[in-house]
Amino acid sequence: MGAELGSLDRVARIVEVQGMLNATEDFEEHPQVLNGCSDLLVEVFGERGIHARSVLGANSLRGGVPLVIKATLEILPG
Repeated sequence: MGAELGSLDRVARIVEVQGMLNATEDFEEHPQVLNGCSDLLVEVFGERGIHARSVLGANSLRGGVPLVIKATLEILPG
């Protein structure tokens, strides 16, 4: 984000985080996997990092990646 925006100070808030997790049928701890991302965003951005989130399991993801994360941000003008 910092490289793309020039500064993390331009992030007004993290609106939402969505995760897609490559998992087996019997895996049920999807939210716990996304906790690391959520915790990091709050650590870096403080209250601006508090966000809505959702996570889904999939039996395969493109390129064999274990996790895909999409974030929606509110950005301040630069």
